[in-house]
Amino acid sequence: MTYTIGDVAQKFNLSIHTLRYYEKEGLLPFVQRSDSGIRKFDDNAIEGIKVIECLKKTNMQLKDIKSFMDWCTEGDDSLKQRQKMFHERKAIVEQQIAELNNVMELINYKCWYYDTAVELGSEKAVWDMPPEQIPEEIKALKH
Repeated sequence: MTYTIGDVAQKFNLSIHTLRYYEKEGLLPFVQRSDSGIRKFDDNAIEGIKVIECLKKTNMQLKDIKSFMDWCTEGDDSLKQRQKMFHERKAIVEQQIAELNNVMELINYKCWYYDTAVELGSEKAVWDMPPEQIPEEIKALKH
């Protein structure tokens, strides 16, 4: 199946300009063109864009994504490079998840805190709350 640039832009919530920029920068070497020059995105191109968008979400720079795409076109000669890169990205994402979990703990605590303060009509009532009245899951949160 083939898709138009508009289809792909909509599917990935990207602008057509962004897709053209990716192609210009060499990030989309797998995009074909019709005889009249219209871009044709096949399932292979869609998979490539999924990888690009995934790597962007790990804060990888476009120049490094370009290197990865170049390695892909090299074939098996670059397997170890690609393997190493994805293991590095995995470590980065694991760190981001840990950081976000810490953020979520504080947010959960603050939600409980303000919900309780509103319910009791005062922050002082929360401050003065005996420890045995504080839910165990809230005590366990880092705050």
